[in-house]
Formats: sequence, structure tokens, C-alpha cells
Amino acid sequence: MPTPERFGRPDAESLDRQDDLAPLRDAFILPEGIVYLDGNSLGPLPRRAVERLRTVAENEWGRGLIRSWNDHGWIDLPRRVAAALAPLLGASADEVAVADSTSVNLFKLLAGATRLRSGRRAILSERDNFPTDLYVAEGLAGTLGGIELRLVERDEIPDALDETVAVLTLTHVDFRTGALHDMETLTAAAHEARALVLWDLAHSAGAVPLALDAWGVDLAVGCGYKYLNGGPGAPAFAFVGRHLHQTFETPLQGWMGHAAPFAFESRYRPASGVDRLLCGTPPILSLAALECGIETVARAGIDSLRRKSVALTELFIRLVEEECGGHELHLASPAAAARRGSQVSYHHPEAFAIVQALIARGVIGDFREPDILRFGFAPAYLRFVDAWDAVTALRAVLESREWERPEFRLRAKVT
Repeated sequence: MPTPERFGRPDAESLDRQDDLAPLRDAFILPEGIVYLDGNSLGPLPRRAVERLRTVAENEWGRGLIRSWNDHGWIDLPRRVAAALAPLLGASADEVAVADSTSVNLFKLLAGATRLRSGRRAILSERDNFPTDLYVAEGLAGTLGGIELRLVERDEIPDALDETVAVLTLTHVDFRTGALHDMETLTAAAHEARALVLWDLAHSAGAVPLALDAWGVDLAVGCGYKYLNGGPGAPAFAFVGRHLHQTFETPLQGWMGHAAPFAFESRYRPASGVDRLLCGTPPILSLAALECGIETVARAGIDSLRRKSVALTELFIRLVEEECGGHELHLASPAAAARRGSQVSYHHPEAFAIVQALIARGVIGDFREPDILRFGFAPAYLRFVDAWDAVTALRAVLESREWERPEFRLRAKVT
């Protein structure tokens, strides 16, 4: 049988010409000569956000001053951003709140979940969950007393769901490998054990189709600065299923979560539904940027984004196999696309130095301990030629052993 021809850069260019999402790339500011494979850590700047931030700063803040809370609708901006985000989560607008950071929202929801399951003493998670999620859960357990954080291996989760578990908390897409949990199945298993479920969607929202309502999810959190392109430190979001709205209580009873914030009552009366999750004064500049990021991504539609994500990651895996064999790279991500988020990760003993050498060549991915090269594929702006060029650079780094250079072994504070 004839040997299939190797996939070349012209083939990638052909795929880009056929890509219905290709025009969306122009909605982002991307530096010339850079292949950006780190949008799963920080999304690039949407062009609309530049003008929007200028308008908010110069006109609404600069001229409107405090009047802009009413005149320009600042007070309703968290609700407006939540309404734009909700369809990407498979949720209703009145189930989503946009506020604070992922960690703060996680604390709120974990605390509320344990109250709803009083008498049960365990917060269950997996050992390889995102570390800050475990830190928050550990801190909450110590603060409450009588609560323990119980950690198990990934495949032990179903059997660990017993009558002592108040809440199961997991990250939908593993931050190291990109492995997807089966959210629907695990949510059902937790409910069978009469436990609540809290999902971290930081590596899912804006890249992976979600159906929080259809899957019966109780609680969820996520950040705004990865696939949602809200900017560094963008506000996060929290989801509380409508079935919990009458009973859920937050431990952080801030004035913006009060039923009548400007009545300035001395006693707290919670706002209805998820509005009680608001706490302090909304960060208007950050919310304005996040709104632009969400609207830009939502324009494509999550199903189209997922199809392109799968095509990009499948191509990248194929090219690495063809072009970089024999260089100690081992796929850390699931081989099956249905079990993988929008990233591809590889093990290599010199992962950190290889990533630094790639960055020097203009291919920006990142490193995760202990030995993982991580490449994010944000389908809203990445091209198929980006996958090709990234693998070409990776092959050059490996073949030349560029990663042995001393400057590529120096570690900055952020890796």
C-alpha cells in the first residue's frame, strides 16, 4: 500500500481557509510573530475591550463620576455580564453571579454547601485537584471545625461517595493534563449519595460545552481570564442551581448582596437568588473588559468552538507524533478527544527548559510541575498553521538540544 503523504504547512493553510471561525481571530490583539498557546492560562486582549475601557475610564468615570452608577448602568453590570455568560454554561441568567475571584467564590459555595448538608462531615475531592481548590477547602474545614477534607484518587471517587460526604468538589478539566471528568455521571452519583456537587469550570468555560441545568449541577465556580478573555485578574463567576435558591446561604454577607443595599439597614437581609453572592463594590473597569471577552467568544457559539478545538488538538497530537518521535515526549493528555479539554500536555524530563526555549522562538506555552509541557488551544483565535508552526519549533528545540542552554534553566516567579 502507498504511504500517506506527511501533513505539511500548505495542508494547515488549507484548513484555515475552510475554517468558519477564522474571521474571529481579528477580534483579538495578537503580537506579530507569536504563536500563543497559553490562552488556557491568560486569554489575549479583545479589540473591543480597548475602546470599551477607554470609554468607561474617560467618559463614564472621568466625566460622569459617581453619577455613572445610575446614568451608565454600573450598578447592573454584574447582572448583565452574568446574563451574557449563562448560555456558555448551559445555565439561566438568574443562576449565575459574576463577582470576586474563583477562590473567594469557592469558599462561599463550599461553606453554603456544608450548611445545607449539616450532620455530614466530609468535603470530598481528588488528590490531583487544582491546588488552590484544596487550600480553600482545607482552610474552610479548619475554620468550621467538625469538617474534614477527604482526598482520594480519581478512580476512587464513586466508591468514596457515602453518607458522610456533604459535598463533592472537582475541577471539570484537569489543569495539568486536560483530562475531562464525566460531569453528568459524577453529579448523578453524588446525588444518589445525597451529597451536593461543586464544579470548578476554570478550564472549561468558553471552550467546552456545558449543560449545568440539564445535568442537575448544584454549584459551580470559574474564572474570567482564560478562555473568556476578560484580562488578568478578571472577575470570576459562581453558579447556584435554582433548586437551591430558597435555602442557600453565603458566609460573606456584603452590602451588595443585601436585599436593599442603599437602605443601609443594620441587619443583613439577603437578596433573592444568586444576587446574595455579591459582596463588595463591583470592579467596573474589570467587568467592562470581561463583558467584551464573553461577547466575543459567545459570538462563535460553543459547539463551533468545541469542534475546532478538537480538530486543533487532534492535529497537534498527530504532528508531534510524526515530527518529534524519539525525543522522550510522552502524551499526558487523554488520547481520545471526548475525554480531553482544549489543551494538550506532554511529559518530558526537561519540560521547563524546553518551554523556555520555545518561548524564545515565539511559541508561548507553559510548564507545570513536575515535568509537563502544556499547550492550550483556544479555538476563537488560533489557526491550524499555528499548530504546525508550534510543532516545527518544538522539533527544532529537541533536535538541537537548545533546552540545554543555561538561560533556559533560570526560573522566574511565574512559570
